[in-house]
Amino acid sequence: MADLSFEAAIEFARALIRIPGAPGNEGDVARRVMAEMKALGFHDVRSDDAGNVIGRAPGRGEKPAVMLNSHMDVVDVGDEDTWEHPPYAAHLDDAFLHGRGAMDIKGPLALQTYAAAHFLERPGPGDVIVAHTVLEERGGWGMEQLLEAGSVTPGAVIIGEATHGDVCIGHRGRAELVVEIQGLAGHASAPERARNPIDALPVVIPALRAFAASLGSDPVLGPSTFAPTALETLPRSRNVIPDRVRIVCDWRVLPDMTRETAVEMLRSHLASIELPEDLSVEVHYAVEHQRTWTGREDHRRLFTPGFLLNPDHPIVRAATATIEASLGYAPRVRPWTFATDGGHACGVHGIPTIGFAPGEERYAHTNRERLSLEQARSAYAVYPELIAAVQNAL
Repeated sequence: MADLSFEAAIEFARALIRIPGAPGNEGDVARRVMAEMKALGFHDVRSDDAGNVIGRAPGRGEKPAVMLNSHMDVVDVGDEDTWEHPPYAAHLDDAFLHGRGAMDIKGPLALQTYAAAHFLERPGPGDVIVAHTVLEERGGWGMEQLLEAGSVTPGAVIIGEATHGDVCIGHRGRAELVVEIQGLAGHASAPERARNPIDALPVVIPALRAFAASLGSDPVLGPSTFAPTALETLPRSRNVIPDRVRIVCDWRVLPDMTRETAVEMLRSHLASIELPEDLSVEVHYAVEHQRTWTGREDHRRLFTPGFLLNPDHPIVRAATATIEASLGYAPRVRPWTFATDGGHACGVHGIPTIGFAPGEERYAHTNRERLSLEQARSAYAVYPELIAAVQNAL
């Protein structure tokens, strides 16, 4: 019989922290996760074409599957000298587990995996799927590919992103759009022969401000925000009038916005502005080349969907009631401040999705990343009950 103690789960987390796993380079992490899942006894352990790791604790076939999800990639550590403890040392003291990925998200990944393993010995009414994804830090491409492939069809998803013991039910999405002003290049010594796209900025920038001011708000998620974040001219030679100006814009979108409607909405807004003669403006997505550890390559338009699950949804009520009964406090029901794989699960595919995990959001992506052992122990204690309650609510 496998050792499913909290201490064993934390040791697994420490092993994962010691393995760097930047987006697209999660291979060593994935192999370690698969080895652990096989040792614990999960069925059908595999990695898919995208590099996600999947395993299953079979149920009795009476209810839809519940899927537990964390991601295997982590962000860069920056200057290692600024860390109190080396970022890949997995330092453990009496109160915290330290290191890159301790709470975002290798610590919760380990807890979820070990919690799901309880159902190998005591099968529930439905399957419990463990699916740990790649490239979450690049817009959730791994989860997007996992669900589009249709190899898993859960009835609900529980995400291991930090919630500080609360139940999270959504977040805003993000669109990275490029506003491109097009002109005619020429030698800087004869500007009259060119059409300088920089001349359009006094018109375009106020139009973008007006667009930002026109966006709506959600009573739970807050406002949709829009901001220009970078500007470049092309070509970059200092003695050439450029033929293009690109303005990169960060748009935090509400759940009703899709990849297609977002770009069309901004295009429509800018179509009404009057530009200087012989200049034009176009809007398109920023595109990022992505390569997985399995060798698969893709060019992805940078859009991460948002989502919001009804606070009165049965799985939300089941989760909060279970946490209160088991741990003695009433968890807040709230959104995350950052994006997660839930945008693809719930926002695109309509799968009821919640988040529950230890960890404080303020430590994410910082050189102070840590996981409270007290919080982690409490979360691990309630996780099997939480999984069962969510499944029974389906």
